[in-house]
Amino acid sequence: MGNPDVNSTAPRTSWRTPLIVIVAGCLIALVGFGARSAYGLLLEPMTSARGWGRETFAFALAIQNLVWGFGVPFASMLADRYGPSRVLAAGAVVYGIGTAGMATTTTGVGLTLFGGVLTGLGIALTSFSIALAAMAKVVEPGRQSLVLGIGTSAGSLGQVIFSPLSQLVIAEYGWDSALLFLAASVLFIVPLAFVLPGNAATDRHATIEQGLGDAIVEAVRHRGYVLLTLGFFVCGFHVAFITVHFPAYVRDLGLAAEVGAYAIAIIGLFNIVGSFLSGLAGQRWPKKNGLVVIYSLRALAIAGLLIADKTPSTIYLFAATMGILWLSTVPLTTGIVAQVFGLRFMATLFGFVFLSHQLGSFLGVWLGGYLYDRTGTYDVVWWAGVALSVAAALIHVPINERPLKRIYATADPAATSPPG
Repeated sequence: MGNPDVNSTAPRTSWRTPLIVIVAGCLIALVGFGARSAYGLLLEPMTSARGWGRETFAFALAIQNLVWGFGVPFASMLADRYGPSRVLAAGAVVYGIGTAGMATTTTGVGLTLFGGVLTGLGIALTSFSIALAAMAKVVEPGRQSLVLGIGTSAGSLGQVIFSPLSQLVIAEYGWDSALLFLAASVLFIVPLAFVLPGNAATDRHATIEQGLGDAIVEAVRHRGYVLLTLGFFVCGFHVAFITVHFPAYVRDLGLAAEVGAYAIAIIGLFNIVGSFLSGLAGQRWPKKNGLVVIYSLRALAIAGLLIADKTPSTIYLFAATMGILWLSTVPLTTGIVAQVFGLRFMATLFGFVFLSHQLGSFLGVWLGGYLYDRTGTYDVVWWAGVALSVAAALIHVPINERPLKRIYATADPAATSPPG
């Protein structure tokens, strides 16, 4: 039986219009991404209260990023097979339990279990890549890059909202109350998850029947997919290191804690603009060129921070610059995956790319805490971020983002273009 041909790539009930699905997906991204972006604000007060070194907290969040990364491909497979709603709802419950457990644990092992393993698994199951894939399936191919940009911007808006709000709760009620606030917040994902359509919808352009295993093999044999995956490692390194360690870095400079919290919020605010513009640019110009520019500018921004005098204005300027470049990689990266391989297994294929992102996140978060405890400075990690930016810019140059011919061909195996 062929796939249904509908105005969008997803069949819908009378009330599940594309607008409703997109709004629900954006709210899921807002809550899920916003809550986890506030963890860096807890590093200094939580380690001081528990008598831990920064490496203890950093290791737990590094494990969180690792579990998140390894969990996303499997969560995406479940979503591609059974639909996103149940996966997202279950993930929200696990996310909430893990975050609440962080408020009660008194040991490093407990922090790793609740904040690392359980919260990481919950974040994986509520990954905004699952919501983005559902959103992309309800619009025409020409608008997918824009919708992916809007969804990513929603996640950034969550960062704008949750960072200062969490800092306010920490200041007024304590860090443990802030964790309970975050745990309660992520439970709002449960009802939102059931607004998203199921997987009766597949890629209406895919005229060749293809299994999940075949799709994965096809992707890993495609040079552009491999290069895209390697480049996303660098994105994870930057984002996770800055999210977790930047507030403490600001405090080490002798600046007020509020400066670090505002900086994280500014990153999120400007990322709304950056992600949206990235989605628009992806509709007009080659997406790989946008990624080359983004990673090159990241190298300049980080180097500029290290060289400049450290004042609140410098911190805010860096935050604004990095905000524009923050998740602007996501619409372009997901857009290349969708453009080359189609939408049927988009969540799964991007899930493996995202695993690389989270391996980079693990290294950035853990290395930051490890080297700080031994050297008393973050400078080595900052300069490593500069070098990785340059490498990422270079490896995106040869990516071929032309769609595979089999996506648009008749069901003739000979029509499949070779990976390249």
